[in-house]
Amino acid sequence: MLRPCRMSDARGWLTPMKTVTSADGTPIAYDGTGEGPTVVIVNGAMSTAADAAGLAGALADAGFRAVTWDRRARGSSGDARDSTPEREVEDLAAVIAAVGGDAAVLGHSSGAMLALFAASRGVAVRALFLSEPPLRFGVDEPADDLADRLQALVDAGRSDEAIVTFQLEGVGLPREMVEGIRASDQFATLVPLAQSTVYDTNLVRVASSPSAEMLSVAAPVTVLRGAQTFPMLITAADRLSDEIDGAGLVVVPESVMHRPDPAATARVVRERLV
Repeated sequence: MLRPCRMSDARGWLTPMKTVTSADGTPIAYDGTGEGPTVVIVNGAMSTAADAAGLAGALADAGFRAVTWDRRARGSSGDARDSTPEREVEDLAAVIAAVGGDAAVLGHSSGAMLALFAASRGVAVRALFLSEPPLRFGVDEPADDLADRLQALVDAGRSDEAIVTFQLEGVGLPREMVEGIRASDQFATLVPLAQSTVYDTNLVRVASSPSAEMLSVAAPVTVLRGAQTFPMLITAADRLSDEIDGAGLVVVPESVMHRPDPAATARVVRERLV
């Protein structure tokens, strides 16, 4: 089911998101702001296009056309039962084609993993900016049956439990932090995204230990991370930049605890893309 969503344009007016049809027929909602070279933003787990509004605005201020989109099973985008990481690759390809076919891609968290995986599967991108991808390189990977258990919870109408289970086992958040999120007003906005946790879990299964194809993508790669972030993400970013030939690592002091600072991130993109 599609849920109505509206985004603010450059003048502050609310406008409906556009829709492109992915290869399997799933409608994918997207929008853009600004003028200049196109940068497509790929969000991480449990987030929607609206969550990237600050980053999109900063990119627009820096002279780019910033494109945000709802990954499948989120926001105004559709869904298809048993979707795979390859379907999400097709979604990103469809969005890039819809906005002109020539774009850099900025992915954050699992969105960075999807961006790199998509480039390794032949999606043409001008450049990749990978912000704190939660790559595990085979260490402390989630249980093999996590996606199946999450799907069972969603199918049973227990989406709240799916969110909690994903946060604990898929993301690895401390229990006290998860309990705090569950008790907050934010939790109600996460529950409708429960199906997407299945897809993020399956993405981790295929991309958390980068393949040879992922480590040899043709596009220029810049890996970004904060100076103050989770130790696992520091390890992942540093190792990925070392293992991709020619990749650059940029430590962004303004980005703290897995929250990319919009202005600082846009500055890095501008320095490396224009």
